Amino acid sequence: MTPHRPTRRSILKSAAGASAVMAMGAGGVLAAAPSAAAVGNAAGLTIVDRNEADPRMKYYRFRTSAIGWDPGVNVLLPDDYHSGRRYPVLYLLHGGAQDFITFDREGIRQWTAGKRIIVVMPDGGRAGWYSNPVSTNVGPRNWEHFHINQLLPWVEANFRTYAEYDGRAVSGFSMGGFGALKYAAKYYGHFASVSSHSGPASLRRDFGLVTHWANASSAAAELGGGTVYGAPLWDEARVSADNPVQRIESYRHKRVFLVAGTSPDPVNWFDTVNEQQVLAGQREFRGLLGNAGIPHEWHEPAGGHFIRHDLMRRDIDGVIARLRKA
Repeated sequence: MTPHRPTRRSILKSAAGASAVMAMGAGGVLAAAPSAAAVGNAAGLTIVDRNEADPRMKYYRFRTSAIGWDPGVNVLLPDDYHSGRRYPVLYLLHGGAQDFITFDREGIRQWTAGKRIIVVMPDGGRAGWYSNPVSTNVGPRNWEHFHINQLLPWVEANFRTYAEYDGRAVSGFSMGGFGALKYAAKYYGHFASVSSHSGPASLRRDFGLVTHWANASSAAAELGGGTVYGAPLWDEARVSADNPVQRIESYRHKRVFLVAGTSPDPVNWFDTVNEQQVLAGQREFRGLLGNAGIPHEWHEPAGGHFIRHDLMRRDIDGVIARLRKA
């Protein structure tokens, strides 16, 4: 799969494919998102690069005070977006050491062909953990603020979406699966469906192994020695607020979809440690959901820590079934 790579463009494409330049309102924010509107700045995001040539996949890169570099996003539109309909939205979050192009490489265009849903795939940092970190030595890396307070309203200002609980879902792989579980609980009214594909669900089990890994990986790859949760002492309130197993009631009345592999590669230490911890944490999480009477769908396929295309397709179909119809 050839990724949708950034190419600077000075001509804005309308939804009908014709060239157009649209005047902005005060502050550069579009007042509405009609079918032929040019995509513009909103919610603290200033577009610095774009590629809208593809009829479905639209690429944007932003300047934002929340992040010390310019993060990107791919927005995948349904085949019939030109029809003027409004659509539900799936926010799809990548894993560690990945980026906003990951799911395009994996096959998201094929998974959603003919389906009436918008898929938003943003950058989340190499080890951002979908969090505003306790400390950073490389400038702002406030991924949680960027996604929830800037990207989400930017999407709703520029695309024909349902700006409501039943119009949004969040899903992710690995670190992104954790981010999906965290966002769905912490921002309860934002997402009616949450899915975690090989994402950890328990921050404190096994002496806090996942929290220690979040701190270590973010320090090495994201924050220049800073940490997501604080070291040597954690910000305990922050850990509890982000920990899915401590937020069980926040999953009530949501669609919950969970995937964890049962047989990681025994000669691959990283694969083994990752998926064994994911599996144990998801089983703990599922047990608590079951005890609370909260319905959930779960899968334990063979294999280790990787994106399973068949279960991504199943998940997307379930998201569409749960959300408001286009």
